[in-house]
Amino acid sequence: MKKTTLLVLFAIIVSFSPVKADEGMWLLPLIEKLNIKKMNDIGFKLTAKDIYDINNSSLKDAVVHFGGGCTAEIISAEGLVLTNHHCGYGVIQRLSTVENDYLQNGFWAMNRQEELPSPGLSVTFLESFTDVTKEIEKAVRKTKSPEEKEKAMESAIKNLTDKATKENKHIRARVTSMYGGNSYYLIITKTYTDVRFVGAPPSSIGKFGADTDNWMWPRHTGDFSLFRVYAGPDNNPADYSPDNKPYVPKKHLTISLKGIEQGDPAMIIGYPGRTSRFMTSAEVVETRDITNRNVIDIRTIRQDVLMEDMIADPKIRLQYSSKYASSSNYWKKATGMNETFAKLDVAQRRAAKEKEFAEWVSQNKKRSEKYGKALENINTAVEKRAKPLLLLRVLQESLGNIELTAVANHYAGVANALEKGENDRAMQIAGALEGRVVNFFKNYSAKTDRKVAKAMIKAYMERTDAADRPSLFQTIDNEFNGNIDKFVDDMFDRSVFTSPESIGNALKNNPEAIINDPALAAGNSIFALMPALQAQHQQANATYAQGHKDYIAGQLEMNKGEAMYPDANSTMRMTYGQVLDYSPRDAVMYDYVTTLAGVMEKEDPDNWEFVVPAKLKELYNNKDYGRYAMPNGEMPVAFISNNDITGGNSGSPVLNAHGQLIGTAFDGNWEAMSGDIIFEPNLQRCINVDIRYTLFIIEKFGGAKHLVDEMTIVQ
Repeated sequence: MKKTTLLVLFAIIVSFSPVKADEGMWLLPLIEKLNIKKMNDIGFKLTAKDIYDINNSSLKDAVVHFGGGCTAEIISAEGLVLTNHHCGYGVIQRLSTVENDYLQNGFWAMNRQEELPSPGLSVTFLESFTDVTKEIEKAVRKTKSPEEKEKAMESAIKNLTDKATKENKHIRARVTSMYGGNSYYLIITKTYTDVRFVGAPPSSIGKFGADTDNWMWPRHTGDFSLFRVYAGPDNNPADYSPDNKPYVPKKHLTISLKGIEQGDPAMIIGYPGRTSRFMTSAEVVETRDITNRNVIDIRTIRQDVLMEDMIADPKIRLQYSSKYASSSNYWKKATGMNETFAKLDVAQRRAAKEKEFAEWVSQNKKRSEKYGKALENINTAVEKRAKPLLLLRVLQESLGNIELTAVANHYAGVANALEKGENDRAMQIAGALEGRVVNFFKNYSAKTDRKVAKAMIKAYMERTDAADRPSLFQTIDNEFNGNIDKFVDDMFDRSVFTSPESIGNALKNNPEAIINDPALAAGNSIFALMPALQAQHQQANATYAQGHKDYIAGQLEMNKGEAMYPDANSTMRMTYGQVLDYSPRDAVMYDYVTTLAGVMEKEDPDNWEFVVPAKLKELYNNKDYGRYAMPNGEMPVAFISNNDITGGNSGSPVLNAHGQLIGTAFDGNWEAMSGDIIFEPNLQRCINVDIRYTLFIIEKFGGAKHLVDEMTIVQ
């Protein structure tokens, strides 16, 4: 980065001109300089150090990265963790059996001994977040080639992370770039891996509305689940042990039962995954026509197959519930994104921004030298990468979702060793796969996968030319006369990879069956194509990184009187705004809160998405809400705020003016599905579970008042 750019970034940090209080995923170390005055102006009673302080406990110490893809918060002095039901969904599914189906029936640990270990789950705390741009730039300043620059940067990063971690074995360090590579931050974290499942409502509450209501307001979903962090005797991370003790946090959140009103301040701290607020019009079209279009079309086919079998068989429903939910969530997001791209003229608005930028650049010779090729480099890359990106996306969405060929491909090394007569090595490789394979088959139905394979091969063939297909299509043509169904039936009938027993038997008694397995041959064919396409994509994308970096640097300079936040990249951020209703279209106004009455209005006993548990109806009929009702006697369920969030913020705490917990963020709204690219202040809303509904379900529905008793609650 040149000195000029550093000065520009510094100017941005120390100056602040008016911006929308509801827009921005802000870096915590910069709250004092960029945000706190505006936050106080709209009613927050906090200081910047109340939110982020590396020397004393602060709100950031009560917020964790949950499982790597969601956010959660510590809500008791005994390490109790609150997140979304859909964030804990995969863990809950893995812990469930047909006999003890915690997804279907819910679960509440009535004491510590009943809390269930959750292998593979972790929570990560942020220790500190430090700007190291000067150190990185100093290291690369005198390099003369891209190779030298890369080596110098790697060395500088290693020095920074080694220095940060050398005196503490429990912490981890990484350097991440911001603003498209125009600045860098050193992030220090601590990860706990002994995390236990404590409780969750049944899916009829935690996933009420399912696909139909997903991304929609009004919403009536009790989307929450509870876990607990355990630590070793020194309160540091430790592998699971029955002797571990509940983690004692630096900070846990106080919970407010006061409730919310229109216009109340609302702050969210969490781990937003990825936004593209600097995306160009060419990238918008690429996202719409390549990425989203294929996600929508191909996932629709696969999800229909899965749902048919899930409805017909309780075992398959349990096996595929998490897979289906993961697929359908982004499928619906892609659908809504394309719809709002059209309704809100997103590509055209981005093109207008580019025109403004180009005109600004052309007005000054130095700017032309620095930024003149930014858009050209981006657009060239987008044009060149179109075909490999399309082929990659179609391959991943279709053939990449045939589970049989995927698990068979894991045994490619085993087959290779057997073919060379290296039986001991083959068994060693197979042994290393054993745990993964056992977990795979717990959630696998060969019958369902057979149907998926037929549909996915047809979907792939319809979207590609013969020259771009893997060699398995030659087998289909030459040996099965082009009949895909016959090819798939033969593959499943003859493959040893349909069960762990048949794999074990082949390893022990018939190694030739593994070497010549048809699913392995098909898997090799599919997965051999991916690296080639990725290489083509990378080559075509050669000019993108520099163009993107220059485009962002230029916009920072062009808007140097404004505070600007970097795109989300799974680092902790803060967003602030207000509880706020909205009007999605003419003559329609959506209130900011929903109630339990709305759950009852949506009830449909014949539709699994809208079944209401009998006990919840009983509580509703008796108005047995305890201290959790609103002043008018109704039971709140969810509310909306204009906080700027995206995927990864699921489970984030929603905090009031005093930093007290009032809800849990879990979704965005349909009318602003293009929000990852352009924030829509009049339309964009964050959907949150009201904390009063969460506590009502825990205590009154779940009978787990002991969990509420360990929380710090104020009226």
